[in-house]
Amino acid sequence: MQAVDQVIRQRLSSDVILIRQVAEYIISAGGKRMRPALVLLASRATGYTGTVHCELAAVVEFIHTATLLHDDVVDESSLRRGRDTANAVFGNAASVLVGDFLHSRAFQMMVEIGDARVMKVLADSTNVMAEGEVLQLMNCGNADLSVMDYLQVIHFKTAKLFEAAARLGGIISGVEPALENALAAYGMHIGTAFQLIDDVLDYSGKEAETGKHLGDDLAEGKTTMPLIHVMLHGTPGQARLVREAIESADKSRFTEVLAAVHASGALAATRQHGVAEAAAAKSALAVLPDSIFKQTLLQFADFAVHRDF
Repeated sequence: MQAVDQVIRQRLSSDVILIRQVAEYIISAGGKRMRPALVLLASRATGYTGTVHCELAAVVEFIHTATLLHDDVVDESSLRRGRDTANAVFGNAASVLVGDFLHSRAFQMMVEIGDARVMKVLADSTNVMAEGEVLQLMNCGNADLSVMDYLQVIHFKTAKLFEAAARLGGIISGVEPALENALAAYGMHIGTAFQLIDDVLDYSGKEAETGKHLGDDLAEGKTTMPLIHVMLHGTPGQARLVREAIESADKSRFTEVLAAVHASGALAATRQHGVAEAAAAKSALAVLPDSIFKQTLLQFADFAVHRDF
């Protein structure tokens, strides 16, 4: 990861000072670096011994960071990772344009790597992620969103890059298609579990630990898994309250909605769904030879669901 951070800082170089300032601001905020870590672990777990995995890990982090910059503008977010968002500090225009720079820098790096499969996987993934963002936008204020429809959104928006990161590790190792697909399935399940726990933390975490304002999802009219659970399994009054809060994107009712979420068992149910996804991720690795890297991937699955930030 230290080598990846070195690549990231080298590749952030630009003669345009604002690009350096904004990119450095968001990269230096830290984060869990889960996606680049997946590239490293999947490649080493399948016997890779070169250095391209560090470049690919940086590419994945650039794509993720560009998405964060754009997301925060779209969501009008003011806090991420416990700090003011880049758009709050530098403005929306700078955030969008530097996000574009990071996307284009990622594709420059892909071309330099020169592997057509790598380029196809990442190009396809970024396209699917964009579709996921638009799906989420379309569903804002939609209280009739089904569990399956919601899972499609998070598969596209969040889990797809996890899937790509794990698959890339297998591609550069030259593994057989079955093993490559197993790694991809692992990544998809991990990404889904990760987002489901994020949904839980939006109604149960501590702002100092999660690094974002609680209730932001509700303020944006997002129908997430805990809210779907309340509408499906809560009392008629709880379901009506949540429906009205989603349709009006009314954060002022967050305390009432929070009480309904807790009373209906929505958080436990959502967490259990995440645990099941993590278990499916572990099962996908059954075909992978045992190693310290495989063991770390298994621990990675546990971290995705047993965390409070």
